[in-house]
Amino acid sequence: MKSNTLLLPALLLALAICAGGYFIGSGIENFKRLDHKVTVKGLSEREVPANKVTWPLIYKELGNDPSAMYELIEQKNRVVVSFLKSAGITDNEISVNPPTISDRQADNYGNEIMNYRYKAACVITVTSTNVDKVRQLMNRQSELMKQGIALVSEEYGDNSIRYDFTGLTDIKPEMVQEAMQNARTTAEQFAKDANARLGGIITASQGQFSIDDRDANTPYIKKVRVVNTVEYAIK
Repeated sequence: MKSNTLLLPALLLALAICAGGYFIGSGIENFKRLDHKVTVKGLSEREVPANKVTWPLIYKELGNDPSAMYELIEQKNRVVVSFLKSAGITDNEISVNPPTISDRQADNYGNEIMNYRYKAACVITVTSTNVDKVRQLMNRQSELMKQGIALVSEEYGDNSIRYDFTGLTDIKPEMVQEAMQNARTTAEQFAKDANARLGGIITASQGQFSIDDRDANTPYIKKVRVVNTVEYAIK
C-alpha cells in the first residue's frame, strides 16, 4: 500500500517533466522560427531635369526725389519686360513687384554723409516651365546692362534663382517598384550566403522621397531618391 502511494507522486512528477520538456522545446522551436528573418533596404535614384524655374531680376536705384525715382523705375521696368518678351517669355510668366523704398537718412545712425537719400530695390520675377529658354536668357543679361540696367544678385531671402521638379507623381510608382526589387535582390543574396531560402515579406515601409540638387553647379538637374525598408522571412 505504501509502495503504491509513493509510486503515484513519482509518476506525476515524471509526466510533468516530460510535458515541461515538450513545451520548452516547442517554445524554442517557435522562437527560432520567428527569429529567422532579415531586414534590408532598397534604394532607387533618378536624375531628372528641373521642369520649373523662378528667376528674380533685381536692380537697385538711388536718388533724392522719390517721384523722379518712380518714373525712372517704371521706365526701366518697361525695358526689362520688353527684353523678356523679345525672348518668348509671356505675360503670364512675368510678375512686376512694387519697388521697396528705404530712407537711408532715417536709418543713418552714424550721421554718415550720403549723396543719395533714398534707395529702391526693384524685382521682376519670371516663373516658367520652359527652363531651357530661361537659362538661355540668363546668359544675355549683359544686354540690359547696355541699356543702363545692372542686375544684382541677392544672397539671402527668396530673391534667388530656384529650380524645381514637379513631376514626382509620374515617376513615383516605377521608383517604388525598383526600390522593392533592389531590396529583394539584397535579401536573396543574404539567404543564399546563409544556405537558406527567402520567404515572404513580413513588414515593409516606404521612405519619404527626397528631391535635391545634383550638385552646387547644376541646380537645374535634380536627384530624386527613395529608400524602402523590407523585412523578409528566412526559411
